[in-house]
Amino acid sequence: MAEERQVSGWQELATALKVMFSQPLLAVMMFLQYAIWGAWEPPLSGILVEKLGFTGFGLALIYNALPIMNLLAPFTAGQVADRWLPAQTALGIFHLVGGVLMLILSTQKQLATMWPLMLLYALFYAPTLALTNSIAFQHLKDPQREFGPIRVWGTIGWIVAGWILSVMRSAFGSADWAVIDVFVLAGIFSILLGLASFALPHTPPAKEAPDPLAFREALVLLKDRNYLTFFIIAFIVATELRLYYMLTFPFLQEAGRVVGITERTLPAWMTIAQIAEIFTITFLLPYALPRWGVRNSLLVGIVAWPIRYIVFAITWAGHQASPWLVWLSIAALALHGFCYVFFFVVAFIYTDMVAPRDIRSSAQALINFAVLGVGLLIGGFFAGFLKDIFTTDGQTNYTWIFTIPAIITLICAVIFAGLFREERRETAT
Repeated sequence: MAEERQVSGWQELATALKVMFSQPLLAVMMFLQYAIWGAWEPPLSGILVEKLGFTGFGLALIYNALPIMNLLAPFTAGQVADRWLPAQTALGIFHLVGGVLMLILSTQKQLATMWPLMLLYALFYAPTLALTNSIAFQHLKDPQREFGPIRVWGTIGWIVAGWILSVMRSAFGSADWAVIDVFVLAGIFSILLGLASFALPHTPPAKEAPDPLAFREALVLLKDRNYLTFFIIAFIVATELRLYYMLTFPFLQEAGRVVGITERTLPAWMTIAQIAEIFTITFLLPYALPRWGVRNSLLVGIVAWPIRYIVFAITWAGHQASPWLVWLSIAALALHGFCYVFFFVVAFIYTDMVAPRDIRSSAQALINFAVLGVGLLIGGFFAGFLKDIFTTDGQTNYTWIFTIPAIITLICAVIFAGLFREERRETAT
């Protein structure tokens, strides 16, 4: 039986690799969609804090532009795309406009001008996250099996964006910051995807636009104690996700100086997290989830968060005396595979498992609204608040900044382990 399972696993891997290269247009779409995001999301905070002197609150305003528009997208551009335009046309228009806005943003240095432009950019980018998924689902023969291998191109795009940024900085430098290079790179990617979108398969608009508040139908799930426990914990953990994306880069940028890591090479080092994510979602999750079950898989995901934050906190406290701690934090970036995949990916799988068939889409809308919308929004302001509280005379104490989310996520793990009970039907394969 073990040999049969091993052969089956290799067959599934071979099938996944085949799917990855079977739809080149969809692969390019996913690659560029997340290369745009990956070009600016991790490294931007280092520029805003170190070069432009933004406060934590200013940092929160910039980073929260996308979560705000994720909440509004179903009511705005998302409705336009669903009602009037083919998905590939809407995707092309949104990314062409977004690319121009990114190039304009690259010349801005003040919060007063950067924030409204970032909000405007996010208004056009937010609906493209759903549009790319919609296009892929409609043109895959077996979306449940084939979407994962296509979506992994998005993670590859995120990784490649970080590498390209490091190469750009090594080749052209970044000392004068005449333009903000992360916005230039994101703008180029956005324009490329805008042009490529018109070559995507025709995907006509739905005859009836989905209800922007469709998740209301799924509120019935919260009557179940297990799902309510999971939902609350997922929301809280999502608020701590923003600290990683907003503050890890400036933390490693400053601590990394003692081992020779610079703002030029750090974007490439940061992609360790996404490389680990690919490995985890491709090899570990298909093996672990059926064997560990939902409860234990989610618990592994939750526990990975305080471990990573504790490593960061210890590193900042002792990196001057023990530079090897910086490399420990670099290695801890690989925990992102467990943090994200074993919690958020499993969370979406669990929601699909427990939701009745007729409200599964609404259930996914509910968890997305709570986690990737409100959760990230609150988390952004929380991260900015911590940054300001623990910064004195321009010096930030990252030990305290990362200790607090470590405590919060550890408490979440204890509560989840104590209250969540998994039913047998959830682990059936």
